[in-house]
Amino acid sequence: MEPSTDTNKEQTEEHVVTPWEVSGKDGGKIDYDKLIERFGCQRIDQSLIQRVEQLTSLPAHVFLRRGVFFAHRDFAEILNAYEKGDKFYLYTGRGPSSEALHLGHLIPFMFTKYLQDAFKVPLVIQLTDDEKFLWKNLTVDECRRLARENAKDIIACGFDISKTFIFSDFDFVGGAFYRNMVEVAKRVTYNQAVGIFGFTGEDHIGKVSFPPVQAVPSFPSSFPHLFSGKDNLRCLIPCAIDQDPYFRMTRDVAPKLGYHKPALIEALFFPALQGETGKMSASDPNSAIYVTDSAKDIKNKVNRHAFSGGQDSVEKHRQLGANIEVDIPVKYLSFFLEDDAELEHIKKEYGAGRMLTGEVKQRLVQVLTEVVERHRTARANVTDEMVDAFMAVRPLPYMFD
Repeated sequence: MEPSTDTNKEQTEEHVVTPWEVSGKDGGKIDYDKLIERFGCQRIDQSLIQRVEQLTSLPAHVFLRRGVFFAHRDFAEILNAYEKGDKFYLYTGRGPSSEALHLGHLIPFMFTKYLQDAFKVPLVIQLTDDEKFLWKNLTVDECRRLARENAKDIIACGFDISKTFIFSDFDFVGGAFYRNMVEVAKRVTYNQAVGIFGFTGEDHIGKVSFPPVQAVPSFPSSFPHLFSGKDNLRCLIPCAIDQDPYFRMTRDVAPKLGYHKPALIEALFFPALQGETGKMSASDPNSAIYVTDSAKDIKNKVNRHAFSGGQDSVEKHRQLGANIEVDIPVKYLSFFLEDDAELEHIKKEYGAGRMLTGEVKQRLVQVLTEVVERHRTARANVTDEMVDAFMAVRPLPYMFD
């Protein structure tokens, strides 16, 4: 059962988890079990992963089988409907507040690309340039420019243009989309919004008015050029768990408007290089690996800033081994090293002290350099004309093939 939208504020003595701020108790780690309990979502278990593999005839994505995407709402219902022959669509998004993305930003898009290919379903990607104008010290024009730049990074992930529509709020909101926004806004009280999002009397009314904008891409009628006559279509949202408040609100309102509740599949936070205390900070370039970083940048950041669980001397390390539970290089390898056997070998050898921190960091540098170089090459081939094509309001004739 989901918590009430009247009382579920995401700030407690232990955690602060909102769409705009993430921190653990006293700056420590996020307790995901407690977060699941408080949010009222469910942990993804092995039976769900096996069902995905059975229905798609593909191996589960590394992010799924290693628990990067670890929680869900109604994902089983999506799979049940799909098994009966009912399709669904995907919805995810990006708040464009920086010129370049870091690896944490890429994770939802890499996973969404897998879901699109595996289930052969359409996708809408929302660029919340309006949100960033409301929350950041940026002009409207700068937010719009960053939206297009971020769109290039998103397109570089390899999405199928025949099944993908990318839109900027500043350019797209209106018509059927706006009508749904107003329907949502009328059904959420100010007290509910305060309880869900933690708004205060010091927040301007633009912030309070924004949540319906992120809610209504969950409803197929918001996109009549894509889903005309398909108002019963289900929606699956891959996102980081800090976005959950938006969609608990949406799930509360959806049945009142005659729509299915959107389903969610939620990821944990990609940790900063300095340690697992929340998500990376765009204000500290050394806390993250960016897709614009050179091979030299990546090597320097990993060697100088990646928090190690190894011991402070070789002798002690050989004797006691590394604490792989806090070791950031191991955590990053768990995200991006695809070979399960190699990952387990590294964990075993490093944890036993037979492998040194320098060796683990060296392997991580190789893996991250390959990921970044592959992405940078793909992005270099994304033209302004391609961005225009992805963002053009047009039917997608092959979206349910």
